[in-house]
Amino acid sequence: MFQRAGSSRSFPKHFNPGTTGSSSGNSASVPDHGSKVSARSETSLLVLNAPEPPPPWQELSGRVRRAVLAEVNRPSSLTKCFVSVLRGLFPILRWGRHYDRKSFRRDLMAGLTLASLGIPQSIGYANLAKLDPQFGLYSSFVPPLIYAVMGTSRDIAIGPVAVVSLLLSSMTQKLVDPYTHPETYRSLVLTATFFAGIFQASFGFFRLGFVVDFLSHATIVGFTGGAAIVIGLQQLKGLLGINHFTSNTDVVSVIKAVWFAVHQPVSIASFDWNPDNFLIGCSFLVLILIVRSIGLRKRKLFWLAAIIPLLSVILSTLLVYLTRADKHGVKIIRQVKEGLNPSSVKQIQLTGPFIGETAKIGLICAIIALTEAVAVGRSFAAVRGYQLDGNKEMVAMGFMNIAGSLSSCYVATGSFSRTAVNVSAGCETTVSNMVMAITVFASLQLLMKLLYYTPVTILASIILSALPGLIDIKEACRIWRVDKMDFLACLGAFLGVLFGSVEIGLLTAVIISFAKIIVSALVPKTEMLGRIQGTDIFCSMRQYPSAVETPNLLILRIDSPFLHFMNANSVKERIFARITGGCDATMTRFVVLDMSNVTHIDTSGIPAVEEIHKKLTSNGVQLAIANPGWRVIHKMKLAGLVDIIGEEWIFLTVSEAVEACGCGNEEDSSLSG
Repeated sequence: MFQRAGSSRSFPKHFNPGTTGSSSGNSASVPDHGSKVSARSETSLLVLNAPEPPPPWQELSGRVRRAVLAEVNRPSSLTKCFVSVLRGLFPILRWGRHYDRKSFRRDLMAGLTLASLGIPQSIGYANLAKLDPQFGLYSSFVPPLIYAVMGTSRDIAIGPVAVVSLLLSSMTQKLVDPYTHPETYRSLVLTATFFAGIFQASFGFFRLGFVVDFLSHATIVGFTGGAAIVIGLQQLKGLLGINHFTSNTDVVSVIKAVWFAVHQPVSIASFDWNPDNFLIGCSFLVLILIVRSIGLRKRKLFWLAAIIPLLSVILSTLLVYLTRADKHGVKIIRQVKEGLNPSSVKQIQLTGPFIGETAKIGLICAIIALTEAVAVGRSFAAVRGYQLDGNKEMVAMGFMNIAGSLSSCYVATGSFSRTAVNVSAGCETTVSNMVMAITVFASLQLLMKLLYYTPVTILASIILSALPGLIDIKEACRIWRVDKMDFLACLGAFLGVLFGSVEIGLLTAVIISFAKIIVSALVPKTEMLGRIQGTDIFCSMRQYPSAVETPNLLILRIDSPFLHFMNANSVKERIFARITGGCDATMTRFVVLDMSNVTHIDTSGIPAVEEIHKKLTSNGVQLAIANPGWRVIHKMKLAGLVDIIGEEWIFLTVSEAVEACGCGNEEDSSLSG
C-alpha cells in the first residue's frame, strides 16, 4: 500500500479504484469512476487511434527529398520533378530571374572590395596551412563560384579561414612532415578536403545538421579563442623571421621556440632571426589596426579597412624591392605560380596507410567549417530579414569543397570578417562571390610575378590583425553568468587548444558537453504537478508555488524526451519515492503520469512502466497516463502495455485524466471551503 508520509489513514488492500463500495465505519462511498471513464471526452480516444508513425526509411527518403527539391509538395510529373531538383540544388535559378542592374552594381563594388581583403588573407592562410601561397588563392576562386550558384545566403563570403587552416595543418603534419615531403603533404590535404566535402554534402542530403550542433556555442567560443591565440603565436615565426620553428601548436612549445630563437647566438643558423623582419611586420600591423579602428568608427570609411591589407602588401613589397632588404635578411615570398588551378584528381588518395586518419581529419574540418559558416550565415540572415536553409547550405559547402579538392583547393568556408566587409560594401546576392572569384583569377593570371618581393612578415601581420575578432571575452563572461556547465565546456576547449592541441581542445569540450547530456539523461527530473486555481492548467508546483495539489491524486510529469535503458530504473525509483514521500495527510488513490515530454521509449522503458502499474495496482492505486508521444503509444500498443493498463486509462490531457479519476469536483469543493 502506498501512503504518503504523514498520512493517518489507509485503504484496504482489496480496494479497487474502479469499483463502487464503502469501507466499514465510513459512510462516504467511493464514486463510480467507470461511468466517468466511459463518458470521457472523445479527444482522448485520438491517442489510441493515431496512425502508425512513419518507418525510418520513409523519414530518410523524406529528408533527402526536402534537401533536393525546391517545392515542399511532391511534383506531379517527371519534368516538374527534374525542374524542382534543379531549382533546389541551384537557388540562383529562382532569384536570378529577378536580378537587375542596380543589384549588379552593388555586387560589383562588394566583390571588388572583398577581393582586396581576400587576396592577401588567402595568401596568409595558405602559409598558415603550410601550403604554397597560390593554394590560398585557388581556394578563393573555385569554391566561391560553386557556392554562388548553390548557396542560399546572400551575404556569406567564401574562402580559406584561419581556424580551419590551423586545424588542417596541425593534424596533417602529424602524418607527414610538410617540409621534407611537401608533395605527400599536399596530397593528404587535398584528400582531407575531398572527405570534408563528402561529409558536408551527406549532412545536407540526409538532414543531419544536428551533427554540427554537437559543437555547442560555448565550445565554439572557447575553441575559437584558444585557436586565435595559437595562430597568433605561430605567426611569430614570420614576424621575427625565424628560420626553423616548432611544429607543435601548444603555447608552451611555441614560447620555448621563440625564446631559444631570440636568445641563441646568431651563429647558430637553426635559431637565427632578423630584427628587420620584426620592424617591418610590427609597423604594418600597427598601421592595419589603426586604419581598421577608423573604419569601424566611421561606417562610410569601411572600404578603407577592407583594402588596407592589400595596400600593406603593395607598400611593403615596394619597400623591400627599393631597399633590397631581401639581401639583408628580410624573408620574401619569392615565386608564386600563376595561371588557372591545375587539376589535382590524381593527388586524391583513397587507398593507402593514411586513409583512415585523412578521413578523420576531413570529418573534423567539415564540422568546424560548417559550424562557422552556418553561424555566420544565420546571424546575417536574421539581421537582413530572410531565411537561411541550413541543409542546403551544407549541400552547397559540400559540393564546393569536393570541386575544390579536384582543382588544387583546400577546405573553404564562410569567413566572418570577409562576410562583414561584404555586407558593409552593400552586397545584394552571391554574385559578389563571383566578382571576387573572377578578380582572384585575374590576379593569378597577371599579378603573381609582382609578389616576388613581398615580405613574409607582412602576411603574419595581416593574419594577426584579423585575430582580435576571434577572441570574444564578453561572450565568455555571458556564458559564465547563464550556464556554468556551458562555461566549463568553453574553458575546456580554450585550455585544451592552448596547452594541448586543437584535437585535444575539441575532444575536451565535446566530452564535457556529452557528460552534461548523459547526466541529464541518466537522472531525469520528475515534477509534481498542481492545478492553477480556476483553470484546467496543471504545472510544476516547484516552479509555480500557487499551484494546488489535488486531494487523493498524485500527478507526475517525466521531464525527459527518452524513457530508455539509461534512465528507466531511475524514473521508476523517483516515481515510487514521490508516492511514498509526499507530505500531506491524504491517501493516494490515483497516479496520473504525464508523458507529454516523452517522445521515445524502448524495451527497457516499457517494462518499467508496466512494473509501476503492477506495483500501484497491488496496493490499490490506479495508474493513468496522459498524452504519450506518437511513437510511445505505438510501442505501448505493440508491447501489449495498453491492454495491461486499460484503454480507459489513457488520456489526451492531464485535465481529462483528473476528471476521469473523479477528483476535479473534490478539489473545487476543497478550494471553496
